[in-house]
Amino acid sequence: MDINELMKKMNEVMDNLDFVSARKIMEENMKIINENRHLLRSNARSLLQILKDNTEPHIKPLNRNEMSVVHAINAYASKFDVRGLRMSIKSNSVLLMRKDIKQYLNEDAKTLLIGMKAIHIDE
Repeated sequence: MDINELMKKMNEVMDNLDFVSARKIMEENMKIINENRHLLRSNARSLLQILKDNTEPHIKPLNRNEMSVVHAINAYASKFDVRGLRMSIKSNSVLLMRKDIKQYLNEDAKTLLIGMKAIHIDE
C-alpha cells in the first residue's frame, strides 16, 4: 500500500471514529506510520502516541488481580470512602509505584491519592 493511501485511509478511519480498525492499521504499519506521522491529523497522532506508549517492552499490562484492585480504588475514591481507600493502598503499595498506574485511575482517585501522597505528580 502506498504511503499516501495508507495515511488517507488512517485519517478516514479516525474521522469515522472506528478506533478498532485504526488501531489494527497502526499496529500492522507502525514503522511506516511513525515515520510519516506528520501526514496524520491530530486525533490520529494522539492514538499513535498512545499505542507507542503502551507497547513499550518494559511496561507489562496489569493482570486480573491488579485490575480488580484498581477498580476497588476507583470505587472507594468515587464514594469518598477514605477508610477503604487507605486499606487498598496499604495492601497494594507496590501497584501504586508503577509509572503507568495513573492511566487506570479515575480523576477522583488521582486527586485523593496525590493528596495522600500515595502517588506522585508527573509534570
